[in-house]
Amino acid sequence: MAAAVLLAAACTGGDAGDDDGFDGTVRIGAALSETGRFAAEGKAVRQGYDTWLRWVNEEHGGIRVGDGRYRAEIVYRDDESDPDRIGALIEQLIDEDEVDFLLGPYSSTLTGPASAAAEARDVIMVEGNGASDGLFDRGYRNLFYIGVVASDYTRSSIELLAERGARTAVVAHEDTPFATSVAQGAQRHLEANGVEVLAMRQYPVGVDNVDDLMTELAALEPDIFVGGGHYDDAVLFLRSAQAQGFGPDGMLITVGPANPQLLADVGSGADGVLGPTPWEPVMAYEDESFGSASAYADTYEDLWGEAPIYQAAGSTTAALALHLAIEAAGSLDTDAVRDALRDLDIDTFYGPIRFDERGVNVAKPMGTVQVQDGTIVVVAPAAAAEGELVYPAR
Repeated sequence: MAAAVLLAAACTGGDAGDDDGFDGTVRIGAALSETGRFAAEGKAVRQGYDTWLRWVNEEHGGIRVGDGRYRAEIVYRDDESDPDRIGALIEQLIDEDEVDFLLGPYSSTLTGPASAAAEARDVIMVEGNGASDGLFDRGYRNLFYIGVVASDYTRSSIELLAERGARTAVVAHEDTPFATSVAQGAQRHLEANGVEVLAMRQYPVGVDNVDDLMTELAALEPDIFVGGGHYDDAVLFLRSAQAQGFGPDGMLITVGPANPQLLADVGSGADGVLGPTPWEPVMAYEDESFGSASAYADTYEDLWGEAPIYQAAGSTTAALALHLAIEAAGSLDTDAVRDALRDLDIDTFYGPIRFDERGVNVAKPMGTVQVQDGTIVVVAPAAAAEGELVYPAR
């Protein structure tokens, strides 16, 4: 914990009023998964935030607040991937670390209690990795999400598959808020596109084997399989399908196919799988901050020695949206910054941002990738597509 706070201070140059020319400091708090089941995604989220942090202090000259320029500082705390822990950490960030604003953790499971604690203390949280629809049905004023809600994660992929002839499907999902929202949305989009849903199956959190589930679903001989969960679930689905010889014409899994690590973990078992992605470096988005999507990817890779996944890009964008709202407000006052977020209408390297009354970005479309011969290929939207959808894929 101490190391995390010290690193944040090192990135920002120390306290306000020193000889670096800043007029003050904007302290931002973030509880995220340094350890636990979401550690891989938590690493990407942190590196995404720190990409913005380095850029805003070292290249942008800090955050403009009225006539002054303020250094940005991020104080981190490890939530250990534990939803029972994160609420207390948010309270500590606000009460002990005295942060002005908050950035979100990874996953809807953690964003729920984190945002509840922030709302109780009237502190704004901007996030890019908590997508469950239920998060935005609570009437909160201080939660803002720059991505696509979970119920629409599979929409563009299902439309593609239906256009190519898919007529039957099965859906499996983890018993978590995000995965459940994904599955319910998938069922709606499948039926709207004339695809019969043969089965909807839910399984408990933390399982390490889905063989019985996959055996049951394979026996139904669906055209497509839809899996809702996180990265570990994608690995379970694909390893089980490969071991059993379950090869539907299409496999669509919410988290994993856009991550190069999946190819290392599953190998040829990942070939043909589809996945939604809010962002990829080839997408035709750009802004005045990081430039094009590909330019952002270059900046990120120079910093961290690895290509960014969309969770990292979304985290950078969440920090950027908060930063631009502070500048538009010309103040650190919560009410002023909240109003500025509600009025935000911008284009970024991640895509357009415009929040509705729930705090959801309604301007952002979802893309689709497919693993083709060991390469992750963008197949939608058309403006960013690198290749055609392969269907049947197996």
